Amino acid sequence: MQLSPDSEIVFTLPLGGLGGWPVSATIVNTWIVMAVLVAVGRLATLGIGPAPPVSRWRIAVELLIAMIRDQIRQIGGGDPGRYLPFVGTLFLYVLLSNVLGVIPGFMSPTGSLSTTVALALCVLVAVPIYGIADNGLLGYLKRYFRPSPLMAPFNVIGELSRTIALAVRLYGNVMSGTVVVAVLLAVVPFFFPVLLQLLGLLTGVIQAYIFAVLAMVYIASASGAEPGAAENQPPPTNPPPSTQTGASDAPASERTR
Repeated sequence: MQLSPDSEIVFTLPLGGLGGWPVSATIVNTWIVMAVLVAVGRLATLGIGPAPPVSRWRIAVELLIAMIRDQIRQIGGGDPGRYLPFVGTLFLYVLLSNVLGVIPGFMSPTGSLSTTVALALCVLVAVPIYGIADNGLLGYLKRYFRPSPLMAPFNVIGELSRTIALAVRLYGNVMSGTVVVAVLLAVVPFFFPVLLQLLGLLTGVIQAYIFAVLAMVYIASASGAEPGAAENQPPPTNPPPSTQTGASDAPASERTR
């Protein structure tokens, strides 16, 4: 049984006299996930407008976007619209890849180390881009020399190591579920694999959420925002009731005098 989508060759792309290029299940299933995301996104937003009637698609899309924006706001404390396209795309891609992995015959692209490394590299590139955009080049580079210039090499190593951890964490969790299901299919081929598929579905959703949250945490740290900054802001103070009501709350007998 093929456990990794990299080891399963779907077809070979002919290259003329150069032979052929083997196309693995990782590439094919990645394009399937992207095609499903584009198709569902297009159908979900088709005909959506500010005017009523409000469709169920519109409500579902607004709830999903509101949930992602709320999580970004709680982590970054800034305008979630700047981070929504990147973080939201990461979350939806990993989520759909993991969910489709429960379909028999479909091997999740996130079960390939090459896919998770590519996703982690996207986060590695996005972190300095957002950090420089918010703080400038010098302001972003200063964070590597804190609290002391001697810490610069260690901060760079930490930046690279958390990228590796981000890739290995997602790959390990998805791959471990595949291995366990494969073993139980050989030992107990009926009851337990069904339960583990349901558990794998839940784990896939959680892993997509964790991956997106960690990506946003790294971006927020590079941008200089403190996690939960939006929640820690004091609520706006309202004027005392007496200043709001004024003379209109006086008794009618006093207003006629």
